Amino acid sequence: MKPNYEPNAPPLLIVISGPAGVGKDSVIQRMQERGYRFHFVITATDRPPRPNEVDGVDYFFVTTEEFDRMERDGELLEHAIVYGQHKGIPKQQVREALASGVDVVMRLDVQGAASVRRLVPEAVLIFLTASSFDELRRRLERRGEDTPAQLRERIATARQEMERVTEFDYVVVNREGQLEQAVDDVLAIIRAEHCRVEPRVVRL
Repeated sequence: MKPNYEPNAPPLLIVISGPAGVGKDSVIQRMQERGYRFHFVITATDRPPRPNEVDGVDYFFVTTEEFDRMERDGELLEHAIVYGQHKGIPKQQVREALASGVDVVMRLDVQGAASVRRLVPEAVLIFLTASSFDELRRRLERRGEDTPAQLRERIATARQEMERVTEFDYVVVNREGQLEQAVDDVLAIIRAEHCRVEPRVVRL
């Protein structure tokens, strides 16, 4: 499904953010499956891939040395250390996608979203959250990907991140078992943004 908006509207830079466990990947995947045409920005990271993750699809998996070089050479739009791992957005990828005329979607942690807001104030920032902190904690516990110490760190970080919702333009609640409604809400935000009298024009 392609959003119903003026075809000559400038492309948007959309950031989908929120704490770990809120379903950012699931929302973006459903947006793709439902036919919304956009460029998904792939993040570079020096962490090792998880099972079923594919280089160049889920992330660009690079060495720490290569990541440091990209940072030194100014190739990253934003970069941060998250849970001891480097993550960054390749700048040229975003420029080329916007030049093609399609919307650009980024999946970022809350820290990365704040960096993009400083660098690209025209970006649309959407905060994805669970219906409550207790629900989010249960999701993180069910994932079973972390050691007890890592899980405690994720839960503590998630609590802090949920308090930063006011830094965003929109908030979408991804309730348990209601993924389709969350996707509907995100697409409605994008359609509304494309109908602005004064459109956002992204400059990089």
